[in-house]
Amino acid sequence: MEDDSALRHTLSSTLSALGFEVRDVSSGEAGIEELRHHQAEVVLLDLNMPGMGGMQAAAKMRGTYPGLGIIVLTVRDREEDKIQALDAGADDFVTKPFRIPELAARIRAAVRRSRTSTDEPVTHLKSGDIHLDLTAHRVTKANEEVHLTPKEFQLLSVLMQHAGSPLSHHKLLSTVWGPEYGNEREYLRTFISQLRRKLEKDPSNPEYLLTENYVGYRFSV
Repeated sequence: MEDDSALRHTLSSTLSALGFEVRDVSSGEAGIEELRHHQAEVVLLDLNMPGMGGMQAAAKMRGTYPGLGIIVLTVRDREEDKIQALDAGADDFVTKPFRIPELAARIRAAVRRSRTSTDEPVTHLKSGDIHLDLTAHRVTKANEEVHLTPKEFQLLSVLMQHAGSPLSHHKLLSTVWGPEYGNEREYLRTFISQLRRKLEKDPSNPEYLLTENYVGYRFSV
């Protein structure tokens, strides 16, 4: 959903050429109506649209279609805007101008998450040489078991279940520690540091547990 017709046409034709089935509309209202008639796995949503704003459209779509992937396209690069988009229900955000290969990679990651959410419950998560067994509460790295505390395991499982998607500090804190948490960023930073020390080859230059500046963290796919 993009109100710039030239950009919308370019994105539609380029993504179609990459193998995606694309439908384009120019407003949030039209996008919500389109979803009623045609099932989608991922929505690209511009925040600056006429009529219903992108934040409101994201919240409505998330409430109606919990498994839908929502990627926000925005020229806004402020911390507050990114956090607001994530809290409204977006899975990811891409700041304009962007590179098509990066956008395509984000779309593919969102498709994988969308399809996983409608399949059987996930019991195993794997990325690179890290393997997490949700049933046995066991983590291995290069086939060697890694001892994690219960909270470290829970934090890692949340990040891996949303691999490729940025999660805000507030989202991580409230999900792992409870709704009364949300502003204890230093607390969260300590746990991420511990996970990096146990899982990364070089904790100072992480491969998996990436920082989204001022926003939160992302587990790399």
